[in-house]
Amino acid sequence: MTAYIIANVTVTDPEAYEEYRRFSTLAMRAHDVQVLVRGGKVQTLEGRDPDRTVILQFPNMAAATVFYNSVEYGRARHAREHAAIMTMYIVEGV
Repeated sequence: MTAYIIANVTVTDPEAYEEYRRFSTLAMRAHDVQVLVRGGKVQTLEGRDPDRTVILQFPNMAAATVFYNSVEYGRARHAREHAAIMTMYIVEGV
């Protein structure tokens, strides 16, 4: 069943965040990740405005977990440590 990694991001250091973006892009390419949303215009319908939203599609939850735990994405996570505050989770699709 399809799965999605959803991230809500507050960038705290835009310059350092660019390094994270570079490494995360390489990781997504290495794992053939389909990017559905990566930033972009938002229209809030209820609640608070998100700063930045990312949605990645995977064939299943196992593939999403493999991506998150990969060496390639680990490099990106390390680069992001002081560049952003992130809430990230995997959701199983229907």
